[in-house]
Amino acid sequence: MNKDTLTLESALDLLHEHMQNKNLRKHCYAVGKVLSAFYDYYKEKGINTGNLSKEQWEITGILHDADWELTNQDPSKHTLETLKWLKEYEVPEEIINTIKSHNNKLTNLKSPESILEWTLECCDELTGFIVAISLVMPNKKLSDVTLESILKKFKQKEFAKAVDRNQITQCEEKLGIKPEEFIRVSLLAMQNASDLLGL
Repeated sequence: MNKDTLTLESALDLLHEHMQNKNLRKHCYAVGKVLSAFYDYYKEKGINTGNLSKEQWEITGILHDADWELTNQDPSKHTLETLKWLKEYEVPEEIINTIKSHNNKLTNLKSPESILEWTLECCDELTGFIVAISLVMPNKKLSDVTLESILKKFKQKEFAKAVDRNQITQCEEKLGIKPEEFIRVSLLAMQNASDLLGL
């Protein structure tokens, strides 16, 4: 049986089929847009991004939490459902491996290794942190969020305390990018997608 190739459109269909919560969907969109922006960022710096296209980096972000609505009561199953769904499609191994590396702390499927896997690992929590900051702005808009406001809130342990700051700042060790620069690229990517994110 010939499988359909996983495209941006089919990835969004898959996400929408299994995730009804609009805020969770927006988180997946945000991570997709941030990964897409980092693809360009690495290319501009002459850094090898692997065999995937820019669209495939975005697809990976869109699908990283696709099964969260179904698995949040048992986080140890998170990503396992998504991996089952992806068997219906023709999917590059790099995408499969990145989904496997996401939530590795609980599934032990695969430690992050590639540049895509580590970029996802570092930006996942950050996108939620940036959304949290936008929601305390007077206009509740991403356009009001600045790098300075993020760095200030980052030091306030009580603000969005569920966010694992260390997961974000490991970008320096794992990717060779200073946290300030990693945050700047992520914020700009989200601001450029503000309509999609409803912020």
